[in-house]
Amino acid sequence: MVWPSIVLYAIFLLAGFTQGVSGFGSALIAMPLLTTFLTVKTAVPLCVLNSIIITISLSLQLRRHIDWRRIFPLLAGCLPGIVFGLLVLKHVPNIILRISLGLLVIFYAAYNLFGSARGKIKREKAELSRRWAYVAGFCTGGISASLGAGGPPTIIYVTMTRWTDDEIKAALSIFFLITSIFTALGQAAGGLTTPLIMHDFIRSAPFTLLGVWAGVQLYNRINRQIYIKIMFWLLLIMGWVMLV
Repeated sequence: MVWPSIVLYAIFLLAGFTQGVSGFGSALIAMPLLTTFLTVKTAVPLCVLNSIIITISLSLQLRRHIDWRRIFPLLAGCLPGIVFGLLVLKHVPNIILRISLGLLVIFYAAYNLFGSARGKIKREKAELSRRWAYVAGFCTGGISASLGAGGPPTIIYVTMTRWTDDEIKAALSIFFLITSIFTALGQAAGGLTTPLIMHDFIRSAPFTLLGVWAGVQLYNRINRQIYIKIMFWLLLIMGWVMLV
């Protein structure tokens, strides 16, 4: 039991560090690694609980930049998405969930490595219709509740807007915080969050926070772009491994 615990702590330490450095990505790092020794149905609630403590800290730091008018459409789409995702997590076989997560990780890693430049061009040309916020919110809610890594749809959406970097970080932090809280409540009500998962969360939470703290401290001391690119290449590899 010692080695699984050490691996669990190391995963959330790395996930927290990544979030502290880049402002996103903790679930995308944690989920593929957790599913090497946990089922998706166990890893998702554990990852969601840890994401709550990460986003609380970031939301407090960026609260001055929060614009609720921009966040509301995301939330409006997210809530029905969470309900849909909870049904998927509860009734869909684990192997299908694992393959779906692998495909999601591959898509998002490939998008950032090879296709994100197109998003920057669109961002310079025109403001994206707010209607897409409802779509992004629904997809994020559904993926968060079923696979634990729902960030990509909303991250792609906000990077195609004309928001400032601080506005983007603030919107993502508070949106993911609210999404994670509702998802965790739904998972608990549906019997998906077991006492064992809560026990693992309590043990891993300090390592998650330590990782976030270390990432924030080293933010200006390491080459952030190189680190993020390495992480996306690792995600690409992990995604393929999940499909094998």
